[in-house]
Amino acid sequence: MEAQRFIDIRRQLHRIPEPGFKEFKTQQFILDFISQLPQERLSVKKWRTGLLVKVTGTHPSKTIAYRTDMDGLPIKEETTYTFPSLHEGFMHACGHDIHMSVAMGLLDYFVHHPVKDNLLFVFQPAEEGPGGALPLLQSEEFQLEKPDMILGLHIAPEHPVGTIAVKEGLLFANTSELFIDIRGKGGHAAYPHLANDMVVAASHLVTQLQSIVARNIDPLDSAVVTVGKITGGTKQNIIAETARLEGTIRTLSSDSMKRVKGRIESLVKGLEASFDCQAEIDYGANYYQVYNHEELTREFIAFLEREKTAEFYHCKEAMTGEDFGYFLKEIPGFMFWLGADSQFGLHHSRIEPKEEAIPVALRTLVSYIEWKANSN
Repeated sequence: MEAQRFIDIRRQLHRIPEPGFKEFKTQQFILDFISQLPQERLSVKKWRTGLLVKVTGTHPSKTIAYRTDMDGLPIKEETTYTFPSLHEGFMHACGHDIHMSVAMGLLDYFVHHPVKDNLLFVFQPAEEGPGGALPLLQSEEFQLEKPDMILGLHIAPEHPVGTIAVKEGLLFANTSELFIDIRGKGGHAAYPHLANDMVVAASHLVTQLQSIVARNIDPLDSAVVTVGKITGGTKQNIIAETARLEGTIRTLSSDSMKRVKGRIESLVKGLEASFDCQAEIDYGANYYQVYNHEELTREFIAFLEREKTAEFYHCKEAMTGEDFGYFLKEIPGFMFWLGADSQFGLHHSRIEPKEEAIPVALRTLVSYIEWKANSN
């Protein structure tokens, strides 16, 4: 397989990052690519801005799915690339351009080199938010083609090119967005007794939120509550009538997620009573944990150790969130980390994953899927 072709495709995709469920150019780019392939074994279904692309097997007894995400992030790009984003304020800062180019390379290969089993290529929108996996999973289009197993990858800037890292069981955490809006009574800074200051209330709440993990979660479990943004007030001499906290919750167990949310709700009720204000909580997008099927993952690890298409590392679970977990909740499969060796990490404006990771992924997955799809 000519890897340079898909490196070039990655560069083209890198220039057109789009927000979730608005991946119109990206979808059309992929459709144009598909239109150039032999059509005898191909069928394509649109789902919103995503695609389900089926390659019919020669003697199918099951369907193997490969999933890629499609959307970019609202980040202003600061890379040294000669092919930067053309969409001001948006960037492929999480590797989805690489993910898609790998999927398109696999699709191209298996259209020309059919295997026994059916293959389903899932181009999923809105992974970064508001979350495309769950509604796609529940859609009629997906249910009609529902696969017997599913796999996917995610680039890992912290791992060197030529490596693949994976583990059985829990790989990525349960995650939830967190938005809290509070409203009191504004007024003149010179008359604080006639107002109800929401900057003060918000500051108290931030401090209280940091006590949740330390005093409510089993020390042998893990959880994170981060407030990444606070807004409140309009001017330095006006007491703020409203404030907003924006953050994220991450836990290694679904029970801990329930416990954290329960404590947040209790603290917010206490805030309303203490500061005589009204508050609303919005958990935004919630992602289920990525839990790799143990038998299939062990089989994949054995394959890597046998075929040596990449150097294998047994990794630990991470607090990263990925809505691929919704697929794994219903369909056996796994996700793995693909080493991409970047000085800057995921969601950073200067991330530059090495493109040499693309041929590593292609040779590994071509070999693995051929073996798996011809083994019935």
